[in-house]
Amino acid sequence: MGERINAVSQQRGFAVSRLLTHWEEIAGSDIASISRPVEMSYGKSGFGATLVLLTTGANAPVLEMQKTKLREKVNAVYGYNAISSIRITQTHATGFAEGRVDFEHRKPKAAPQAPDPAVVQEVKARAAAVGNESLRLALEALGQNVLSKHKR
Repeated sequence: MGERINAVSQQRGFAVSRLLTHWEEIAGSDIASISRPVEMSYGKSGFGATLVLLTTGANAPVLEMQKTKLREKVNAVYGYNAISSIRITQTHATGFAEGRVDFEHRKPKAAPQAPDPAVVQEVKARAAAVGNESLRLALEALGQNVLSKHKR
């Protein structure tokens, strides 16, 4: 299986496939959750490659600010200055056949927990004096969120 992975990754310029298979470990979970390496291209001089990262438009400025630190991390994997620059390619998160971004390194979100009955009772008691029903329900929801967050 390793030979097949290496063959496919070398077609995209990745001489070391570890960059693709261990992206979250190399880049860190924050960067890996918003980006994916798609290509490495070498210039005519042969010194230093350009790493191309795919991200959504909203996350591009975040990656732009972290380019230097990310380049250092990637070069540490190679053991020398293999990457001289990083280029960010933006895509739409959904809606295009080629541009669908699935950053598989994201951790699944935990299912929301049921609110504590004591918190629900406390919030209902405090909001009971509000006469407008929609305002009272909104205040109860806000109160549950605030009190539940403090207990986490």
